[in-house]
Amino acid sequence: MTTQSITTPALRLSTRALLAAGSVAGPLFLGVGVAQGLSREGFDFTRNAISQLSLGDLGLIQVAGFLLTGALVLAAAAGLRRALSGTAGGRWAPRLIGVFGASFLLAGVFKADAGAGFPAGTPDTPDAAASMSWHGGVHMVSGMVGYLALCAAFFVLARHFAAAGRRGWAVACRVVPLAVLAGFAASASTVLAFTLGAGLGLLALAAVTAHLANRN
Repeated sequence: MTTQSITTPALRLSTRALLAAGSVAGPLFLGVGVAQGLSREGFDFTRNAISQLSLGDLGLIQVAGFLLTGALVLAAAAGLRRALSGTAGGRWAPRLIGVFGASFLLAGVFKADAGAGFPAGTPDTPDAAASMSWHGGVHMVSGMVGYLALCAAFFVLARHFAAAGRRGWAVACRVVPLAVLAGFAASASTVLAFTLGAGLGLLALAAVTAHLANRN
């Protein structure tokens, strides 16, 4: 009994810290990406993906952003495993968020291909998919799998919130993945739609983990 009274507050504090890592991950990644995108020559948000900022002389900044974001999301997954233990969705939500975090680590190691005029001086190659490199392919697949896992995680979290009687959060967790997927589908028209969809997913995860951190 004495041991429980000593360890429980410490465990709750560490759980909140792990969840707080998830609330930082999205804003950090997007902040780095937007700052670089606005300052680097040749980058255009309507033509280039944030992933391409890993290329060129300052590419290590974005690579570091990918790796740090991945580590923070994995920490959030560990926090979710503790915070949701024994509840609806408590098994699968942390696993799926873990897959999402791992996808950022892979995307940081395996860089996207140059194209659409970036880095500066790169020819505009409209048929980029036909000439995709192996590392560009790994980058693309890891991102695709990661975001599908994130979307699935939101549906699982919707079940958790619904069971807990938090209807607003349950509805939001059902709507967000649909909006993310809609953004990805619209990326055929403009890369900006993909960026907005990906950004929405990151910010929604930040909101959910911040909410759970405040309740644990």
